[in-house]
Amino acid sequence: MADATTESTHAVDPMHSEQPGHGNSIAAWAMVAVMLLGFLVGCIGFTIPNIPVLVVGIVIIPLGLILGWVLKKAGFGVGGAKSKGSH
Repeated sequence: MADATTESTHAVDPMHSEQPGHGNSIAAWAMVAVMLLGFLVGCIGFTIPNIPVLVVGIVIIPLGLILGWVLKKAGFGVGGAKSKGSH
């Protein structure tokens, strides 16, 4: 049985030594807000059986992903030129 007090001799991967960012940026918040709106519209369309409203909600969700990507490329992502802080 191994002794619990022995230290691990594994090397630390330099790619994983930094704390992960939490996406606290304009791009991330805008993306999540639009995707939540799409989810809400889709749920409403599903609850009151209305296929066009459901489809609109489903279409809004990928638009949120595209918006987040565009804002990140525009410098509003974590560590971007136009963002307030970096992680």
